[in-house]
Amino acid sequence: MTATRQRPHKIAADNRRARFNYEIGETFEAGLMLTGTEVKSLRTGKATIGDSYAAIDRAGEVYLVNANIPEYLQANRFNHLPKRPRKLLLKAREIARLAQATEREGMTLVPLKIYFNDKGRAKVEIALARGKKLHDKRETEKQRDWSREKGRLLREKG
Repeated sequence: MTATRQRPHKIAADNRRARFNYEIGETFEAGLMLTGTEVKSLRTGKATIGDSYAAIDRAGEVYLVNANIPEYLQANRFNHLPKRPRKLLLKAREIARLAQATEREGMTLVPLKIYFNDKGRAKVEIALARGKKLHDKRETEKQRDWSREKGRLLREKG
């Protein structure tokens, strides 16, 4: 039997700060409704999602808000707006679960990364997250420093 080898996803944008600022809960993979110039701009890897979040409107649709996908330089007048809200494609059951968690449990929808899957489709990984307090952030930083120091000590001992 041959083992199926998975190709690594091409990451277009990564929100590294989200894991520091939020306690990440359940994650979801959602499709993105993009225009042609947005896809070409994403492939260059210049997008930023550090300040963005996902929101559910009254019609039960999920949007990625404040994500910056810069204009594609080779497209002249048919370019897109860099910070326009982009619709996320999720199943109705997933949208209902996300809406319930954000309304009742006080959680936030945070995008973790935008990437291209094996078929070349742009996907966004969003997570249900709860904001960390300052002491939680200090604890996370302390744990990371200790694990780094522990690895250094183990390497020295050999």
